[in-house]
Amino acid sequence: MPLNLGQNLDDYDDFYDMLSDSHRDLDARQSRMLSDQLILLLSNHIGDLAVLRQAFALARVHVERTPPR
Repeated sequence: MPLNLGQNLDDYDDFYDMLSDSHRDLDARQSRMLSDQLILLLSNHIGDLAVLRQAFALARVHVERTPPR
């Protein structure tokens, strides 16, 4: 099964708000830990290593193309 890159959330704004709210009042270390925990939980839910490989590769390409601040 390929990685689904089409719109799959009903409301991206609600999702972004939920994601932002989950990081509120956390220091940088806690925020990183939260992100890591979310990745592990959602990866387990997906359960398809081929899809996860695609997602990690695509995310890496996007990060590498982003200029440092």
